Order: sequence, then structure tokens, then C-alpha cells
Amino acid sequence: MSKEETTLGAIHVSPNAVATIAYHATLRSYGVVGLASKNLASGLAQTITRDPNRGISVRYNDDKIDIAIFIIVQHGTRIASVATSVANTVQFNVEKALGVRVNSIDVHVAGLRVGDEN
Repeated sequence: MSKEETTLGAIHVSPNAVATIAYHATLRSYGVVGLASKNLASGLAQTITRDPNRGISVRYNDDKIDIAIFIIVQHGTRIASVATSVANTVQFNVEKALGVRVNSIDVHVAGLRVGDEN
């Protein structure tokens, strides 16, 4: 957990809170139609529990944050542009909300959606 000491006490930010911020920022990015699970087992568990942080992995590294995002991209969009846009959007939103530097964001394109249906 990220921890900050103030004169009034301590502030703790859980990885789930960071993942939620990253999740919403990712879904607002152009070309992203959804998030994918890292593997089959976690995908099944997240589907059953309807985990809102599906496709997001957060690790703390001292006072920095490392984030891995697994996205599904709309066919016809430039994959490199979408991945760069997701990384920039997530970094901006997390740093703005928490005031903590994001060390790295790894965007993994796990799938491609063809067609107009969602």
C-alpha cells in the first residue's frame, strides 16, 4: 500500500483503489473496447465475482507505482497509438488523483474486437 504521513495521521492507498482509477481511465481511452484478464484462472474468478479491476495489475515499488494493463482494442485502430494513449491517460489520472509518481505502465494488447457489436 502507498502510505503518506501527515500532521493529522497516515494516508494509505490500496492497490485496488489505484486499479479502479486506472480501470476507468482505460475505458475512456480511444480504441479500447474492454479489458482482458491476465490468464484463464484469474479471468474466470473475475467474471464470477464481477471484479471492477479486471485487466489491471498494480504493484508498489517504494514510493512509485507500477501498473500493467491488459486491453482489447477495436479493429481498425492503430494499436501503437491506442497503447500510448492508454498509458498517458492512466498515468495522468493516477498521478493527479494520488499525487504519487507512476514509475511504469505496461500496456498489453490481449485481444482485437472485429465488428460493431459490444
